Amino acid sequence: MDLIPSPQQVVAAAGNVAHTVLYGGVADLRPMPRTLVDEGDRREVYHYRPARGVAPAGDPVLLVPPLAAPALCFDLRRGCSLVEHLVTQGRPTYLVEYGEVALRDRSLGMEHWVDEVLPQAVRTVHEHSGDRAVHLVGWSLGGILTLLAAADRRDLPIASVTVVGSPVDVTRVPLVAPARPLLDPTRGTGALTRAYRALGGVPSPLLGRVFAAAAVEAVARPLVLLSHLDDTDHLAQLEAVTRFRANMTAYPGRTYGQLYHRFLAGTALARGSMQVGERTVDLADVEVPTLVLAGNTDGIAPLAAVRAVVPLLAGSREVRFEIVPGGHLGTLTGRGARETTWPVLDEWVAQWSGPPPPARRGRSSGTSSTRPSGRP
Repeated sequence: MDLIPSPQQVVAAAGNVAHTVLYGGVADLRPMPRTLVDEGDRREVYHYRPARGVAPAGDPVLLVPPLAAPALCFDLRRGCSLVEHLVTQGRPTYLVEYGEVALRDRSLGMEHWVDEVLPQAVRTVHEHSGDRAVHLVGWSLGGILTLLAAADRRDLPIASVTVVGSPVDVTRVPLVAPARPLLDPTRGTGALTRAYRALGGVPSPLLGRVFAAAAVEAVARPLVLLSHLDDTDHLAQLEAVTRFRANMTAYPGRTYGQLYHRFLAGTALARGSMQVGERTVDLADVEVPTLVLAGNTDGIAPLAAVRAVVPLLAGSREVRFEIVPGGHLGTLTGRGARETTWPVLDEWVAQWSGPPPPARRGRSSGTSSTRPSGRP
């Protein structure tokens, strides 16, 4: 709003305030309808139902969220939902979620996601979509898990990989610099290391608050709200991001010990490989085409931290690096992503999509029983 608002701005602001008071907000937070097609240990695979009047066609997309952050990142709100965008274009769209990870799961390490969760999700989508190759889209740490799975399991039917805001080299992330002396990776006697070992994992409430405070743009400040009272779309985005932050969680156990200890120490993946279970996974073994997207104002995954993966993908058929506007969440599903990130992703998926596979006789579609889900 202007310092001295116009009559039109006053009317728009009054309407937004009234709508918020009467209905609790101005954002359309309805989740896109979806169906559960497969589930297992810390794995739920959903298929988003086709849009009315739109015939789905082409290779499927599988969306991979990070651990701790909710899958709302891909379906933030109507009008700013990557899921909605893909579905309305007729792209078969799927999502893998990890369910509620309890204390009893604290022994699970990263190898569970790289060995079990993502490979099985890819196979499920491949079969459910009629044996079509799968395009993986991972955000933040979801992109790193996606790269590790693609490097480790070159037999999977993956058409391409897209990583959005994935900081492969965290030595170039200023936000984590103050924590490195506490880790003391050379001797393992840092304060954070001792606390982690004493607790047997990273406490979920603590890590959830830290990640929520750092991972997304600041929202809902009074002056920001007042200055945008007449902008319905801006207010809707603030509401959606606030809900996203409120739904962040963190999981206890080895996975977070591995992820954060190794990444904060600044050595994991920066040289192109990482220990997963009893073996080393090398990013040079990623063979499929890979699109790397970085936000120009992303404080969690700065350009240098994301761009560092490009020379490490020496075995990829093609590597494309693009800078798009936005912060960590905004790059993926901000208001500007509709004209920047999403068209680049559309072009990439179309470029690496193939013809439909030959039909098989006597083969039923789908891999498992399905049931609708009303959860976001």
